[in-house]
Amino acid sequence: MSQRTLTPRAELHTHLGAAVDPVIMWTIAHRQGIKLPVKNYWDFEEMITVTPEKKNLNLDEMDKHYYHWTELIQSSPEAIEEAVHSVIGGGYRKCNLVLQELRFNPMKRNRTGERDLDLIILAALWGMRRAMLEYPQVSAGLIISLDRSFTLAQNGIIVDKAIRYQLDGIVGVDIAGPDRATFSMKAHAPLILRAKKAGLGITIHAGETGNMKELEYVVRRLRPHRIGHGLIAANDKKLLEEIAKQKIILEICPTSNLCNSILKGVDELRVIIRTFVESGVRFTINTDGPEMYRTSVLKEEEFLLAHDIMSEKELEQCMRWAFKGTFIRPRSNGNAQESKALQKYMVRRGSTLLGESGTAERQWRVTLAVDAVVEF
Repeated sequence: MSQRTLTPRAELHTHLGAAVDPVIMWTIAHRQGIKLPVKNYWDFEEMITVTPEKKNLNLDEMDKHYYHWTELIQSSPEAIEEAVHSVIGGGYRKCNLVLQELRFNPMKRNRTGERDLDLIILAALWGMRRAMLEYPQVSAGLIISLDRSFTLAQNGIIVDKAIRYQLDGIVGVDIAGPDRATFSMKAHAPLILRAKKAGLGITIHAGETGNMKELEYVVRRLRPHRIGHGLIAANDKKLLEEIAKQKIILEICPTSNLCNSILKGVDELRVIIRTFVESGVRFTINTDGPEMYRTSVLKEEEFLLAHDIMSEKELEQCMRWAFKGTFIRPRSNGNAQESKALQKYMVRRGSTLLGESGTAERQWRVTLAVDAVVEF
């Protein structure tokens, strides 16, 4: 393995719906009896992955043709546990991701209320804990996403859940989804500020497309810790100065932005990134979803180097910003009371895996696993 491959990396912007290996998604879909529009695995892989040669026209098309299926397949406690577990382990094995934040919307995975929202979140947390037990070199945290297509009440519930499970591994909240005329960032400000006051990290998808007014409001009023994409900020010198002054970190996803027709091509990407560098804006390099876009943080770095967009030194600085800008913090030893729901879920899940009427030895193994996770 090359020295670049062995370099410890962090990724702050990965969507669970775009991050799971198609092989695992195929197995989960069949295990749950989901009726797929294709019967051949290779057709399925083609169906849930994107390449520069097979671009989406816009973000709505991406949601409709790709996330519809990946979120449906992940819509059960068992499915999301396996999905989260696989992404964290896979990131470490493939490009030495020793720090990974993974984001998802639990309300898009409970089949419009058919599945219990708390169990979906607890299953994701347990999948994360399992992965960190198997790969002790890795630190991970989950970000809960609100959505622009949801009502204010729905997004309020999501914020409540994020705060409730904060000490179990929920490290932040996000607002995601394509632009919607019915969505008001101003109306959602109290939710974001409540999450921030509770100690959660705040990252908001903004400025990926041409809504400059929303991006200005996010920067000047909400003052998040990070912004997902934020590309159009490159067109406003004063806004760039504010972003740099506030030390807001932009989460840049080169391949994703090219595949979703956000950028016209590599030349436009180069202009934007050079503008950020010259303006003193902090930013990180991410995948948006390694499996959907057939990439990795390592491949993103190599792409930027190959096209003379960034230097090795600049990429190293971006990685330092990623490690510094993470929402993941050391766990407190005093969270036992807050973790009862997760502990109960782990015991129940462990019993299911080992057999409800298992022997004393099996029960001992379940207890040992739970104790190890709680102590971790």
